[in-house]
Amino acid sequence: MNPEAPAGDSPTEAPQDAPAPACVMCFNAADASGAGGLACDVATLAAMGAHALPITTSVLMRDSAEIFDQHALDPDVLVEQARTVLEDITVSGWKVGFLGSAEGVSAVAEILSDYPEIPAVAYLPNLGWLEDDVAQPYLEAFRELILPATEVLVGNHKTLTDFLLPDWDNERPASARELAVAAGERGTRYVLVTGIMLAAKGTEQYIDNVLASPQGALTGEKFEMFETSFVGAGDTLSAALAALLAAGSELQAAVGEALAFMDQSLDAGFRPGMGGVLPDRFFWALPPAEEGAEEGAEAEAPAAETPEPKGKGAQRRVH
Repeated sequence: MNPEAPAGDSPTEAPQDAPAPACVMCFNAADASGAGGLACDVATLAAMGAHALPITTSVLMRDSAEIFDQHALDPDVLVEQARTVLEDITVSGWKVGFLGSAEGVSAVAEILSDYPEIPAVAYLPNLGWLEDDVAQPYLEAFRELILPATEVLVGNHKTLTDFLLPDWDNERPASARELAVAAGERGTRYVLVTGIMLAAKGTEQYIDNVLASPQGALTGEKFEMFETSFVGAGDTLSAALAALLAAGSELQAAVGEALAFMDQSLDAGFRPGMGGVLPDRFFWALPPAEEGAEEGAEAEAPAAETPEPKGKGAQRRVH
């Protein structure tokens, strides 16, 4: 409560509320490792200037190397989380991640159907760790209920091929356009296909990332392949794209910016445990190293204490 103005002072106008950032509701799993899931969504959206509204769909039992199990939340609990927030806050974008169960998929699809004007970015992770009796109903529900509400479906080339073209037996890998055609038959407007392997140039291996519609490829970026294993890259990319679309960015420009953000996050990645490297979604907030400081530190440090190179080889500076 503001104190009253002292007598004799001229009244002043109340300060105007600052405009709120774009709010993105994320449906995803709680991941205690911080690699993916809601922890990734919150960090990425914050880094992109958006505000996350995280809805927990499942609790993952995992470390930085692998997922061991999960506990899907009751769909009614999922819906109550979302509806409570939606009655209060204006949402500008959706980010759909792992939804826990076929029933969770149905619950989220019903919420999305009430707001068809809000752009939805859906990320399909590799679910090879799930038991078949859970994975198959989940994927079928995702195909039937989430794809029709999806503006952009994001996923690795192999994961999307297995999901969208399960009977693909051509020796040639499916193109991004062919995947977009298959997704379009279910109502999805675009696919963003990552990890498309390109022919090696000498000792350098490159991968392509392509945004496509059923009419053809629209844009994309080629990156040199990192010689390490990352965890959380797909969630990072899709959350960044959701933030940009929620803020009103044009799709192709948003895809280019989201891919650049992911690449730089991976380049600054760090390994907190014994598993994979995690993207640093706040790479841009690292203070610049003082000139000559790193070189001097390396010269004085014993070999056993030399920091391990991360990403493309740049050493991570401490915040």
